[in-house]
Amino acid sequence: MPSVSLSRENLGLLLGFIGMAIFGGTLPATRIAVSAIDPLAMTALRTAIAGLCALALLIALRRPLPPRRLWPQLAIAMLCVSIAFPFLMALGMQTVDASHGGVVLGILPIATALVAVAITHERPRPLFWIASLAGAALVIAFALRQGGGAISVGDIFLFAAVAVSSVGYAFSGKLTSHMPGWEVISWVLVMALPISLPISVLTMPADIGQIPVKPWLALLYVALFSQWIGFFAWNAGMAMGGIARVSQVQLLQPFITFALAAFFNDETITLQILLFAAAVVATVAISTRTRSRPIAPPHD
Repeated sequence: MPSVSLSRENLGLLLGFIGMAIFGGTLPATRIAVSAIDPLAMTALRTAIAGLCALALLIALRRPLPPRRLWPQLAIAMLCVSIAFPFLMALGMQTVDASHGGVVLGILPIATALVAVAITHERPRPLFWIASLAGAALVIAFALRQGGGAISVGDIFLFAAVAVSSVGYAFSGKLTSHMPGWEVISWVLVMALPISLPISVLTMPADIGQIPVKPWLALLYVALFSQWIGFFAWNAGMAMGGIARVSQVQLLQPFITFALAAFFNDETITLQILLFAAAVVATVAISTRTRSRPIAPPHD
């Protein structure tokens, strides 16, 4: 039995790594897509494509509607994860490199933890707050340094993307206690269809035949993988390998983004970017390990 348990944990780690790697490709793919497709159109198309696929799967599996009491939480997650986050990220990717965005979004786990703390009324250790403030300061310092002493418009969009995504992820996390993670993201995308489908039609590029294949492939990637399938692997990995263990894999995500940005976007990854990313990752690791106070085990 120990070997079975170990193999299950290892499979969980593998699935978690696959999910993380998929998410690591989001920024490079988004930067390619917005080079030829308007950010609003790209966001609407991305969400609509993923939503239609999610609807087909939910119907095929005959999944019942979520309880009405969960609809407000699903609506919040939908507005944050499926609409605001991808739109703000697309706007940011118009003016900054994907590798730059990888450093800024590297603080997302800390922002999500802060929102979760507020929602659950946890009382983290002082070191959690110190690491969180240090991580935020590092990202701001990086943005200022890269922007020549000023925060760029692209950074403002990315900071806003971190804020709304942290809220969406926190509420999505709460919803996983009521249904599987893949079902949460699927219902979130289906709820967005009344918004994403009409906007997709209204903002469809007029010169659709003139758009190169590469931006279309990038759009399909963020729609099918970043927005939907990636959550299947990530959530399944955490369920099999344990949330605490598998979530640490996310610390590698900025470096996956750098590698993909260098390969697909021809970006130069400087030592400064790597050092700032490593420092941000260190603060994320400290904050995640010190978020909750230890709880005494129950007595039998």
